[in-house]
Amino acid sequence: MAKLYFYYSAMNAGKSTILLQSAHNYKERGMDVMLLTAAIDDRYKSGQIASRIGISAEAQVFTRESDLWTQITTQHQATKLSCILIDEAQFLTKEQVYALSDVVDSLNIPVLAFGIRTDFQGELFEGSNALLAWSDKLIELKTVCHCGSKAIMVIRLDEQGNPVKEGAQVEIGGNDRYLSVCRKHFKEAVRR
Repeated sequence: MAKLYFYYSAMNAGKSTILLQSAHNYKERGMDVMLLTAAIDDRYKSGQIASRIGISAEAQVFTRESDLWTQITTQHQATKLSCILIDEAQFLTKEQVYALSDVVDSLNIPVLAFGIRTDFQGELFEGSNALLAWSDKLIELKTVCHCGSKAIMVIRLDEQGNPVKEGAQVEIGGNDRYLSVCRKHFKEAVRR
């Protein structure tokens, strides 16, 4: 029986690496997969899932307006899909997560979604909120704060390396803009 999985973490926990390894495992066994990533994330190249360790793969993109049910069922009719893998799943809408649950329940295709749980203000992303509520299986991927504790939060940094406390929820960036920290260091950073 297929399931909806949500692999979540702070930044730099290896989400994209694990996604790409999972895709490789399916393909190595002769199974077709569909890779999706958020169009908004163009740090490397639009339509590419890239890991910081240097591996990457082409992917279809989704926007807030994408009809994922139609996108997936169209692909599934052309090529029998064994798995759907989604990077940057925090950018999904609630409706898109619902559509992904339909893919699992109606088409019996497992969906593995990978994303960040909370933003730089400690608030859930819409996609993460829905995935936390509706996923069959939640898997926390761990990364480490500079103090050695488990990092569960993300701090946005300005050009001088100072924590940013206000702004739009979504601002694309990598290690130059974000720092994964434990809750203690997150609270210290946002209190200043």
